[in-house]
Amino acid sequence: MSRIGRKPVVVPTGVDVTYEGDVLAVKGPKGSIQRKIAGGVSFEREGDIVTVVRASNSGPVRAAHGLMRALLANMVEGVTKGFTKELEIIGVGYKAEASGRKLVMNLGFSHPIEYPFPDGIEIVVNPKDRTKLAVQGIDKETVGQVAAELRAYRPPDSYKGKGVRYVGEQVRLKAGKSGQ
Repeated sequence: MSRIGRKPVVVPTGVDVTYEGDVLAVKGPKGSIQRKIAGGVSFEREGDIVTVVRASNSGPVRAAHGLMRALLANMVEGVTKGFTKELEIIGVGYKAEASGRKLVMNLGFSHPIEYPFPDGIEIVVNPKDRTKLAVQGIDKETVGQVAAELRAYRPPDSYKGKGVRYVGEQVRLKAGKSGQ
């Protein structure tokens, strides 16, 4: 039995969890999320506790057991608290600016990069220090994907450390050429 899959998910007040067919829907104060559920896994609700139950012990069902529980827990946390990934831009002249529903970044290329916000995602740029930005949303997967796409435009350079990185990310700098 999966150790993660056995844990019950506590649903706080104000959050509604519904399971119909193969779709799991969670609705809360910050919004609502829907997700398709893997076959062989079902949900049982007793009061404010939801548990994940699997139909058989076959390999794919066992693999989906813990995954579905983790996805449910992330959905519940997303509609109550939300998720945030913070990025920082390091480099001379590198900066970001949010205008409308798109992010405009100057990352040392000959042109600015325009990134439209996906649905359900908000990108907040610090107005005083335009090198710090935060990706916010209720879906953990989408928040992480958007942060990874923004970082991929200019990953941290291993020689000077310039580029877009997660806050707190450690970048090992290589030694440059040795002078004789």
